Amino acid sequence: MATEPERNHLRSTSAPAAAVAWPDGKTSAACLSFDVDAESAILSIDTRAANRMGPMSHQAYGPLVGVPRILEILERHRIRSTFFVPGYTADRYPDTVRAIRDGGHEIAHHGYLHEDTTNLSRDAEASMLDRGLEAILSATGITPVGYRAPMWEINYHTPALLTERGFQYDSSLMDSDHPYLLAVEGAVGGTTLVEIPVSWALDDWEQYAYLPGLIGSGLIESPSKALEMWMLELEALHQIGGVFSLTCHPFLSGRPSRASALEQLVRRMEEIPGLWIASLEEIAAHVRNLDLEPRRVTKPELPGENPGPESD
Repeated sequence: MATEPERNHLRSTSAPAAAVAWPDGKTSAACLSFDVDAESAILSIDTRAANRMGPMSHQAYGPLVGVPRILEILERHRIRSTFFVPGYTADRYPDTVRAIRDGGHEIAHHGYLHEDTTNLSRDAEASMLDRGLEAILSATGITPVGYRAPMWEINYHTPALLTERGFQYDSSLMDSDHPYLLAVEGAVGGTTLVEIPVSWALDDWEQYAYLPGLIGSGLIESPSKALEMWMLELEALHQIGGVFSLTCHPFLSGRPSRASALEQLVRRMEEIPGLWIASLEEIAAHVRNLDLEPRRVTKPELPGENPGPESD
């Protein structure tokens, strides 16, 4: 049976993030973000898939067809969005990535080959970040300020790596309805990142992704079901003053009926009074200027372990 000191050792010291004030009298915020994974999402699972013409064409649909269709929607509604780009996509489809830039949208970092970063060493992850930065800079002349971990698998050492490279925000964690200032320990230079939280319910991957033997359960949902889910969450987050951060993939949501559903969602966003529609970069800049108290996200200790650092 655990003693009281042992229970105290296991107790979380993380506090919930509070609601934030939004600019210009707005009462909530929303962002449409797009992960331009292309082939990298599959090659990171199995490099042998490069020899499978069918799956590769499924992924190429994103930069070839999906991105242009999505850019047209955003242009019609004069919305600035955030596109998370793996370095491999920037190397393979530089014209597509430049078209995103030229459309006035933010380009953010999403790994190099959409790597599985689970338990990746600090040095290996640093190399991945640097390679992705170099690819995006080469294709666009831009150094990203935002990061999203592939599959949202962020490590406890990742925030320090990000601040050391000048990143201003991350969008990989799931412990809040509100953006917050994340305390970063063990970093050389910056000591905080803005965190803009995500949710699997606000990701088109779970609704649409399927490639036999590679990804997905075999169930491909109707766009009307995805639209219903996302509208309900949009309304609920608006009511509590939160941030609605939707993650879509052009190879999925760029398909015609799904893009149509996405545009219906955009129209509903435009109808909601007090909703600020912005890029993640804009949201992060606003949050950083609020002078919030940094929030710590602590690593859980396992029963029976000796007390150690709360994060690494």
